[in-house]
Amino acid sequence: MDGETRKTEFQSADGQKLAAALELPSGPPRAYALFAHCFTCSKDIKAAREIARALRAHGFAVLRFDFTGLGGSEGDFANTNFSSNVDDLVKAADFLRDEFEPPSILIGHSLGGAAAIVAAEKIPELKGVAVIAAPAEADHITMQIGDQREEIQAKGEATVNLAGRPFKIKSQFLDDLSNQNVLASAAKLKKPLLIMHAPKDATVGIDNATQIFIAAKHPKSFVSLDTADHLLSRTEDARYAADVLAAWAARYLGAEPPAASDPTTANLAPIFKGGALAKSIDDQPLAMALSIDGYPMIIDGGKDDGGSGLGPNPTRVLEAALAACGAITARMYARRKKWDLGELEMRVKRGKAEDSHSPHLLEKELTMTGDLDEAQRARVLEIADKCPVQRMLTEGVSVRSRVD
Repeated sequence: MDGETRKTEFQSADGQKLAAALELPSGPPRAYALFAHCFTCSKDIKAAREIARALRAHGFAVLRFDFTGLGGSEGDFANTNFSSNVDDLVKAADFLRDEFEPPSILIGHSLGGAAAIVAAEKIPELKGVAVIAAPAEADHITMQIGDQREEIQAKGEATVNLAGRPFKIKSQFLDDLSNQNVLASAAKLKKPLLIMHAPKDATVGIDNATQIFIAAKHPKSFVSLDTADHLLSRTEDARYAADVLAAWAARYLGAEPPAASDPTTANLAPIFKGGALAKSIDDQPLAMALSIDGYPMIIDGGKDDGGSGLGPNPTRVLEAALAACGAITARMYARRKKWDLGELEMRVKRGKAEDSHSPHLLEKELTMTGDLDEAQRARVLEIADKCPVQRMLTEGVSVRSRVD
């Protein structure tokens, strides 16, 4: 795998919990990006998911989240509007800034693209903004409301069917849309802008991309998405958009893409502190990428067991832990006593048993080269036998398991 999807959440300006997913590459991110989804969509719509994960494969960390009242986020959609979406984007940037690092790239899809253009001036660390199928004006979205616009204005609200789902739209939503000026925000953006749009987009016409492009100052770029539909529902279209975006962003980030790595040396598991994490490796039958308190390692089954032999098997790692722990404990004790321990070796082997993977005996052998008498040597071995790993093995450990 090329990273992990980490579920998280942050608070909106109104104190609502907003559900989010953070795509993290396996190594240090080239940069952090923030993704704004389309109108009434969610962070899990195919375009958002595919683009974010494709960017993850290019070494970017990407935060995608549900706007207030949508998907897994709290709040009432009927009380939201374009301005609240912009506020949500700014709070998402604040979350990245506080917990990781500020976003360098802001990406918006459809109305999320218009919101990204408006929000950009409130996120000073941005190095670029990319929009996909974005309308030139926020109130373009009222085309989806159709004849019910009059009902909303007359009654103050109405239930509108959007993308096959009912949504309550209030007059304040329409009023807020009419007060927005996306093109004015594009004109004063002062950030590199990438505009991606499909010529035959039936929801937001290609003329919208033209208007945004004309309004924006250089550096600005336009890339055609060819035969893609508005939602980039085909995987290949979403991944193409991500590839273009990654290449464009690299020009302004000054960060090289992650080098291809050998699975025997790469940290393929996400960084995990405070314990150990094992994660399966693509195209490997048994091998597991480990993060042991943040340090990478690979454990695998032997070829006789159906593995690839990319690393030691789990029981060998247990023996190694016992050997290392005993040796460290012995050295710490000798240093405290100011004894000449010299070079130290601790060897651990399994005793013979019917099941070689579940031995009932582990044999330890300690070698020291320092100038120690027999009593001191015996004491060092005694202390090594009191190391934390040996105590865990001999005194017993309870394991509590659950499925996340």
